[in-house]
Amino acid sequence: MMRIKRHRSRWLASAVAGMLLLSACGGDDDGGEEEESPDPAAAEDADDEAEDDGSEDDDAAAEGGDGPCDPDEVTLIGQVRNQTNPYEAAWLHGGDIFAESVGLEQQHLTYEGDSQQQQEQIRQVLSGTNVECTVLNVLPNGDADTAPIVAGTTDAQAWLVTQWNKPADLNPWDGHDRWVAHITYDGEEAGYMIAQAMIDAMGGSGGIVALQGILDTAAAQERFAGLQRALEENPDVELLDEQTANFDRSEALNVTRTLLTAHGDAVGGIWAANDDMALGAIQALEAADRDDVAVVGIDAVPEAIDLISEGAMTATVSSDGPWQGGIGLAMGYCAATDHIDPPSLDNTNRAFYAQQILIEESNAGDFATPQLDLGEFECDRVFDRVTGPIDQ
Repeated sequence: MMRIKRHRSRWLASAVAGMLLLSACGGDDDGGEEEESPDPAAAEDADDEAEDDGSEDDDAAAEGGDGPCDPDEVTLIGQVRNQTNPYEAAWLHGGDIFAESVGLEQQHLTYEGDSQQQQEQIRQVLSGTNVECTVLNVLPNGDADTAPIVAGTTDAQAWLVTQWNKPADLNPWDGHDRWVAHITYDGEEAGYMIAQAMIDAMGGSGGIVALQGILDTAAAQERFAGLQRALEENPDVELLDEQTANFDRSEALNVTRTLLTAHGDAVGGIWAANDDMALGAIQALEAADRDDVAVVGIDAVPEAIDLISEGAMTATVSSDGPWQGGIGLAMGYCAATDHIDPPSLDNTNRAFYAQQILIEESNAGDFATPQLDLGEFECDRVFDRVTGPIDQ
C-alpha cells in the first residue's frame, strides 16, 4: 500500500530490497547451474537457457519498462485546455497538492483547446528522457484526440490516465498496459440533475435555452441527452433554442445576449453544460437587468458555488476538479512505482464513472471551501470513488 509523503522512505527501501532480492535469486540460479554442470553439453544448454532468459528480459523491458521506478525519479504532468477555466485551474491545483505530498512537482501543460497543440506537447514529452517513469494525467480535447495520445504513450512506455473524452470502442484493457485508467462521469445523469433543478425552480413550466459544450466530446453529448430526458418528463417546459458556446465563458456571454434578444421574457431558465458558460450567461442576464431566470451548470467551481449560496444561480454538479487533478497522477504514480498493476485490474477500475453530487442553495455551504483527502490517493484507495463501469 502506498503511503503519502511520510512513508516515502519505506516505499523506497521496500522497492530497493525487492530488486536486490530478485537480483540475488537470479544470480544464485544461474551460478548454480553453471557450477554443477561438468558435462560440456549441459554447460552449453545452460548458456542457451541464459540467452533465452536474457531475451525474455529484453521483451519484458520493451513491453513494460525496466521495472519499478524510484519514487524520486517519477515525472508528473497534468494537461488541460487552459487555466482560465476555474474548473481546469482547480484540476491543476489538485495535481500540485498530490505532487507535493509525494515530494515532487507537477508540470503544467495547457493547449488552449487546440488539438494539434495538445498532440505536439505530448510528442515533445515522449521524446524526452525518463519517459518510462513519466506519468501523464490528460484531458483530451475531444474523443478523436484520445487514440493518438494512447498510441504515443503506449509506444513510449509512459504512464497515462485520461479523463472525460474517449471513443466508446477504445479501452485501456485492449493491449494498453500503461494506460492505467480512463475516468469520466455519467454526463446524462449530470445533465438531467441540473435540468430538473432548473425546472423545479421555474415551477415546472416555461421556456428555456441551452448552452452546449464542445460538440465533439462525450461530456457535451451526454449532458445534453440528460436535458432532453428531463424535457420529455416535463412537457410544460419548452426548449426555445440551443447553441454551442464551447464550454467558454466569453462565448456563452455573447450567445446568451443573442438568445435573450431573440426570445426576451419567454426565457425562464438557462441550462449550461458547464459552470463557465453558466457564469457567462449570468453576466448577460445582469447586463439585461434580468434576475428572474434560473441558471444551472456543471463543475462546482468556487464562483458558481458562491452564487448558488447567494441565490443568484440555481444549481451545479460537482465532479471535484481538485480530486481529478490529484487522482490521475496518483494512479499513474502507483503504477510507475509498482504498487498497482494495471493489466491485473478489473475492467471496472480501468474505465469508469466517478462520483458526482448535485449542489443547490441548501448544501452549497458544504462545498464553499473544499478540502482534499490525501488518504484517497493511497494506492489501495485510488478506486474508492468508482460508481460503475462506463456504458459501452
